[in-house]
Amino acid sequence: MRILNFGSLNIDYVYQVDHFVQPGETMSAQSLRIQCGGKGLNQSVALARAGVETWHAGLIGPEGRFLKETLDQAGVHTRFVEEREGSTGHAIIQVTPDGQNSILLHDGANGRVTPDFVAAVLAHFGPGDALLLQNETSATADIIQEAVRRGLRVAMNAAPADEKLAGLPLEYLTWLLVNEVEGAFLAGTEDPAAILDTLTARYPETTVVLTLGSQGSAAARGGQRVRVPARQVSVVDTTGAGDTFTGYFLRRALEGGSLEDALALATAASALAVSRPGAAASVPDYEEVLSTC
Repeated sequence: MRILNFGSLNIDYVYQVDHFVQPGETMSAQSLRIQCGGKGLNQSVALARAGVETWHAGLIGPEGRFLKETLDQAGVHTRFVEEREGSTGHAIIQVTPDGQNSILLHDGANGRVTPDFVAAVLAHFGPGDALLLQNETSATADIIQEAVRRGLRVAMNAAPADEKLAGLPLEYLTWLLVNEVEGAFLAGTEDPAAILDTLTARYPETTVVLTLGSQGSAAARGGQRVRVPARQVSVVDTTGAGDTFTGYFLRRALEGGSLEDALALATAASALAVSRPGAAASVPDYEEVLSTC
């Protein structure tokens, strides 16, 4: 089983702060880390560390070459990571002492993905393969439609939640992964049970996964409902938690595990991720996760 992650590649500028900066406020940060990021890159690292044969497709600018090197080092295939003129995507991330984060994104090269590039990449994949997406690149609708046409199963981590997300052909997805904010945006309600009910009714062929932070996670398909509690850990940095969850959930789902097993594995992995700093750097290896299950 191969999975292609057609995803974002960002340089993360991470500022440790006492509190999130307020409108009109000028505030000194306690520290700055420059590191690899982008939900696409983080999720490819998570998939690879979970033991999945992972291929990444995406675009970088000249200053983003170390992002490709990071994917290589994690065991991700990077044949379809290409360099273009212009800036690499980047994120400005504030992290507070209790591990919460606030993120400002700039698309950069992630916004220069074209339908021609999509077709050229997906020509190398077909039935038996799977595709993972996020809402951080251009041409996302083209990617979904071309992948389905070629017989791939498609998973989408629907972040960030914006008007572009609402216009995507989500009915073609095999798996839709959302957090509370994204689920509320799509479903029009903040109640977790109602989010699952609304989205499964709208997308009856799709497994909907809802992460709930300290309240754990839930999943639904048709009339089936599964919920797994969060693990109690000391939180250092939540930046890569959702991406780790996505990678490990898909590892178990792709090998035919039950929804409960997939949620439990993903929960164990994300608990380890939040206990250490960084995004891609915080993703645990599969054997480490298994040792905690």
